[in-house]
Amino acid sequence: MKSEQIKKIGIAGAGTMGATFAHVFAESGYTVVLQDIAEEFLERGRKIINVNQNNLVKEGLLTEDVVKESHTRLSYTTDINAFEDVDFILEAIVEKLDIKQEFWAKVSRLVKKSALMASNTSGLSITQIAKDIADKSRFAGMHWWNPPHLIPLVEVIKGEETSDETAQSLIDLARKLNKKPVLVKKDAPGFIGNRLQYALLREALHIVDEGIATAQDVDDAMKYGLGFRYAGLGPIETVDLGGIDVFNNVGSYLFRALNNSPEIPKKLRELYEQGLYGIKTGRGFFDYSGGKGEEALRKRDAHFVRMLKCLYKRSE
Repeated sequence: MKSEQIKKIGIAGAGTMGATFAHVFAESGYTVVLQDIAEEFLERGRKIINVNQNNLVKEGLLTEDVVKESHTRLSYTTDINAFEDVDFILEAIVEKLDIKQEFWAKVSRLVKKSALMASNTSGLSITQIAKDIADKSRFAGMHWWNPPHLIPLVEVIKGEETSDETAQSLIDLARKLNKKPVLVKKDAPGFIGNRLQYALLREALHIVDEGIATAQDVDDAMKYGLGFRYAGLGPIETVDLGGIDVFNNVGSYLFRALNNSPEIPKKLRELYEQGLYGIKTGRGFFDYSGGKGEEALRKRDAHFVRMLKCLYKRSE
């Protein structure tokens, strides 16, 4: 199925990601059915959608008219059979391989034979998720980054049996949503974004563990140096612009000094074992108690909004 033939979207899972997918598609003119296993989860999804849309209106990224019209295209259900007539289904259920496999084994035989299918998994193997799917050529990964209504990146991942046509249709679909899709040609753990993110995180925590700098100064070095650069340039592009000779010469001694351990960094593991999960528990590497967590999220989203406005203003 070509992207222009896609009119009705099915979203499985009404959590933060699934609910957000639902309103993004509805705002772009698609008919959307959002499904979850219980009414309480659907109600949570409605609240997420309302909060997101209210914030987008406040920031001038959406109009009240678009919001009202999008709600006429949105429906909610606990009935999985509602996916029978969708043109594309995007799954955002619990990140457990066996549960995703069971879901797709059933749904792939329920949807019409022309429908495209995708999982929003953050890093599970697309090929393994597709193990029991009826027609694997129509299935791919479609990984959006959180918060998905503000971050433009969408990774389209080919499994071993994903057809080129399916991958291209999903890339075209993402572009119709004003997203910035990339193609992951090989089903590798972590795809592109998370591989880069975890490589950087490993070195960041190593710098802290070695006493080279504090966690705050590592974050500041990223935000005001590398992050400032990478907001407009990619790491490979940066090498060309800075000089391959320079990067080769620095790399001749620096790569040997970098951490290459395959283990989870010590401090990350310790915090996990202590039940300190960051903002969701009020403390992680930093303190989020006394309302600081809500303020951190507000600042994060405000930053993403400013970045989004700059990105699309630049590309006009």
